Amino acid sequence: MNTLDDIRRCAVSRSLFPPTTLERAIDVLGFVQADPIRAPARAQDLTLRLRVQGYRAGDLERLYPTFPVEEDVFINYGFVTRSLQALMHPRTVASLWPTVRNKRAQAVLAFVRERGAVHPRDVEARFSHGTVTNYWGGLSNATTHLLNAMHYRGLLRVVGREGGVRTYGVHEHGLAAVGPAERRLRLDAIVDLLVRQYAPLPGASLSYVVSRLRYAVPQWRADLRPALQRAKTRLAHARIAGNDWYWPSDERPSSGPALDVVRLLAPFDPVVWDRRRFELLWGWAYRFEAYTPVPKRKLGYYALPLLWRDRVVGWGNVAIKDGSMQALLGYVDSQPPRDRGFTRALEAEMERMRVFLAVQR
Repeated sequence: MNTLDDIRRCAVSRSLFPPTTLERAIDVLGFVQADPIRAPARAQDLTLRLRVQGYRAGDLERLYPTFPVEEDVFINYGFVTRSLQALMHPRTVASLWPTVRNKRAQAVLAFVRERGAVHPRDVEARFSHGTVTNYWGGLSNATTHLLNAMHYRGLLRVVGREGGVRTYGVHEHGLAAVGPAERRLRLDAIVDLLVRQYAPLPGASLSYVVSRLRYAVPQWRADLRPALQRAKTRLAHARIAGNDWYWPSDERPSSGPALDVVRLLAPFDPVVWDRRRFELLWGWAYRFEAYTPVPKRKLGYYALPLLWRDRVVGWGNVAIKDGSMQALLGYVDSQPPRDRGFTRALEAEMERMRVFLAVQR
C-alpha cells in the first residue's frame, strides 16, 4: 500500500468480506460490539447483516443459547469467540472483593449452580440485595449490579435472554496463575486479533485500541505498553500521508477496484468504529449522537454511515413506522453522488434492509 486511497480500499474490502455463515463471520471478526438501542435494529445485528448470508434482525440472540459465542467485555461489551474469551480469563476472582460482597457473590454462585440458569428477578426474589450507587451517581438494583460484576469476573456466563434481559449460568474459567511467558503470548494473540478487526490502523489509533484492552484484561494492565511496543515491531507497517499505518503481518493487502455497492453501516461497525481513522480516510467527522441533546444533533439520533463503493458519502436515519420502513438520508456534499449506478445501488440496499427488518415497502 502506497497511498491513502490504497488504505481506504483495503479498510473496506478486508472488513466487508463476502457474506458467509454466522459462525464463520463471528470467527473471522472475533468480536462483535453490542448496543441495546434498536433504531432500526441493534448494532450487533446491523454489523452481522452485511457479513452473514440471509441474516435477519435478532438472529444472533435467537441462536445464542446453542451457538459457540459468549457475551463478554473486550474493548467494549459485545460477543466474543470462546477462544478469545479463554485468552482474557481468569480476571480477578471473587475472593478479592470486600468481605460482605464476597459472601453475597458466593451465595449467589451456589444458588445459580443449584438452579442451572437464573433470571435476575429469581436472584432478587431470593436475596433482596437492595440498591447501590451506580457509575452516574444514581441508584441501581444491587442484584443486577452484582450479577454484572460476577459475569465480568468470569464466575457467571450469559446463557440467554428473556425479553432482552440476560439470564445467567455458572462459568468456571479456572484460577491457575498465568506466568510471564504465557501472559506475553496471550497478550500478543489478543493484540493481533484486535488489529485484525480494525486494520489498517494509524499509529495513534493502534495505541488507543491497545490501551482499551484494560477492560478485557484488567489483571494485565501494566503489561499493555510493552505489548504495544512488541506489536509495532511485529506488525506490517508503512508511512503513508504523514502517518504510520499498521496491519497484520501475514496479510498482503489488496487495493483493487471497489464494488458498486451501497451499504448502511452500524455506528460501531469495524469500518467506521475508529473515528480518528474515519476522518483520515473520508475527510469528515462522524459522531454517534444518540446521547447528544436534540438541539445539538447534526446527523440524527442513530445515523448510519452511508458507504458507496469505498467512500462514506453520507448517512441515513432508518425507522419502522406503521409496519413500513422509512429512511431519511443526508449527504456530505449536500447531494447524492452523481455516479450513474448510485441510485440503483441505493435502492438495492434499501430492499436488503427491508428484508433484514422483515418489513414492507
